[in-house]
Amino acid sequence: MSSYLLRGVSVLGAAPTDLALVDGHISGTADSSAEVIDASGLVALPGLVDLHTHLREPGREDAETVETGSRAAALGGYTAVCAMANTSPVADTAGVVEQVWRLGREAGMVDVQPIGAVTVGLAGKQLAELGAMATSAAHVRIFSDDGFCVADPRLMRRALEYVKAFDGIIAQHAEEPRLTEGAQMHEGEVSTRLGLTGWPAVAEEAIIARDVLLAEHVGSRLHVCHVSTAGSVEVLRQAKARGVRVTAEVTPHHLLLTDELAASYNPVYKVNPPLRTASDVHALREALVEGVIDVVATDHAPHAVEDKECEWAYARPGMVGLETALPVVLSVLGERWDLIADRMSRTPARIAGLTGHGTDLSVGSPANLTLVDPSARRVVDPAELASRSRNTPYAGTTLPGRIVATFLRGVPTVLDGKAVK
Repeated sequence: MSSYLLRGVSVLGAAPTDLALVDGHISGTADSSAEVIDASGLVALPGLVDLHTHLREPGREDAETVETGSRAAALGGYTAVCAMANTSPVADTAGVVEQVWRLGREAGMVDVQPIGAVTVGLAGKQLAELGAMATSAAHVRIFSDDGFCVADPRLMRRALEYVKAFDGIIAQHAEEPRLTEGAQMHEGEVSTRLGLTGWPAVAEEAIIARDVLLAEHVGSRLHVCHVSTAGSVEVLRQAKARGVRVTAEVTPHHLLLTDELAASYNPVYKVNPPLRTASDVHALREALVEGVIDVVATDHAPHAVEDKECEWAYARPGMVGLETALPVVLSVLGERWDLIADRMSRTPARIAGLTGHGTDLSVGSPANLTLVDPSARRVVDPAELASRSRNTPYAGTTLPGRIVATFLRGVPTVLDGKAVK
């Protein structure tokens, strides 16, 4: 295995030092054959970990594959991603999750950890093979019907009880479906002005409130996907104060963008949950810093051209986000490197149980890391994205920071800003 010496790198913003990568680990010294990389002016972060990625394979390889999504992740500074279950066929059996896991290993750009479906076919009627997926080669620990809410409270309780046996997690897409029928965007002043059916904040908040009570009753682990409202933050704050075993994520786009963008009728801004108000954005930012929201997760949702370049009402919701997540978070939080490392690497790795990721970059730890040039500025060009899809809301936007290199167990997947494979 090749070894590398990162000369003059700043680990989490500290004073410049040399960092040696030997035999897949961080070492105190480099051997004479080590390849020297001038890392002066660069910041080393533990490799980013995404709890919420849609890789679309199997079934929608026209939008993304495990290989193209893995490459996009590596270029975004990620060394591990959790792949959501809403594929075709749905990842609701040991066979499908093992297929996704093996495709990730073959791609070799990031560690791909499959998320299993909670219910068969995401239909919300019958529990999927949770135990079989947990004991499969993929070793699934997180289960989610993301894209759909597990709306039946009895089924949600049963799921929480089942995964408690192996310390698993149910990750809920919090959306009361009866309150969002025909919804096109956030319900508020802008939706009224545009004449679009609204998606009320209470549809999210009501499910979170119900589920934290269920998780508290069962004593199981609950994770809330893509939190988007100030009211949800308050529900989570109160639940955590009571000791409920709940964690939560926020997406980069919900930290930056607002529902005012829907006035353009450009479907690139259509997402589920929808972009909310400026006051919601402010509350989400504060909650992320405070720790009420535990992690930033991309909800990377690639779509084929025909699913986005159409009328707003017919467009599928979702945005790509792996390659722009860190720059967006930098634009929101500034160069608060330890906080960024915690919310985008250490904590998501801990939640997902991904050993070897989210380390402190100390001697002896696995060499999963990324190098960032904080002085660089990038104008987002959809044509330059590694993802197979182009539905980014940041086209033409100048964002701070550039991923210069990413290492997975000491092997470079990105060098000089370009994918190695």
